[in-house]
Amino acid sequence: MQIFATSRRQLLHAAACAGVITLLGMPAALYAQDTQPIRLVVTFPPGGSTDITARTIQPRLGELTKRSVIVENKPGAASQIGTQAVARSAPDGNTLLVSFDTHAINPIVKSKLPYDTFKDFAGVSLTVRFPLVIAAGASVPASNLREFVEAARKQPSRFSYASTGAGSMNHLVMEDLKRQAKIVTLHVPYAGGGPAVQAVLGEQASLTLLSYAALRGQIEAGKIKPLAVTGATRLPELPNVPTVAESGFPGFEAYSWIGIFAPAATPQPTISKLTEAFQGALNTPDVKQKLTAAGFEVVASDGPALDRYAKQQYERWSQFVKDTGLKLEE
Repeated sequence: MQIFATSRRQLLHAAACAGVITLLGMPAALYAQDTQPIRLVVTFPPGGSTDITARTIQPRLGELTKRSVIVENKPGAASQIGTQAVARSAPDGNTLLVSFDTHAINPIVKSKLPYDTFKDFAGVSLTVRFPLVIAAGASVPASNLREFVEAARKQPSRFSYASTGAGSMNHLVMEDLKRQAKIVTLHVPYAGGGPAVQAVLGEQASLTLLSYAALRGQIEAGKIKPLAVTGATRLPELPNVPTVAESGFPGFEAYSWIGIFAPAATPQPTISKLTEAFQGALNTPDVKQKLTAAGFEVVASDGPALDRYAKQQYERWSQFVKDTGLKLEE
């Protein structure tokens, strides 16, 4: 009996050890996801489109994942600082990049990046896309884009525009418009949508191109004037504001976008669960209504669709820069 008891104890001990070894061998992500918050790294300051989108999704995402969700702003260097931080983070699904259109454009602008845009990240979801609103300060002598173009032609170099950084979508879109309109305006890059709005309010810049969400408060207060929108159709929230195409530039169309990326080595099952959670949050009626009211078009794609879209945007604007010889600041 003693021999049997000893053998039984040995078997139980061996089984327990085996269990510990099995647990230790499992991916850390399976445990980290249950105990750690999800960090949404926004690469621009508060007040811009990426920040608004992240904070609108945040509560519902937390409910669906049953985890706390933290929005962390890491602005600087045209989104490179926050993007690099995510690229270097553990691939456990806990740290995600809330990207702006600069994610696909930075490789065009910068000869060297501290990460590889297309190898170091895996798409989770293309959340929204949206047209830009071309908006001017109250003192600018124009109430629509046609009038602004006329004024800019009469007074070359008088006007300036604030962007969210060299090579950002609003920079490239405005340069495309300037080329077609044959006008000269000074480009003044800022660290994000919030600072760009403040530049227009403080008359450090004549106009800017941002999402309706980023401009809504100032438009409603009458402090900033919407001149045109860059989408194919007018915004329901701005029914009297024409598109750029309606303003004398047929076929002109451009959108900004916001996507969620994880570090490339994140396990596919983890990415799939995150995709499902983001799609669920984005399609929740109250979240969708808030985003739509802010001028966003909810897309809620899967990861591969986002990866393809980012590459398409890179190719489109890379070709634009080559064709026009546009010089982008390093």
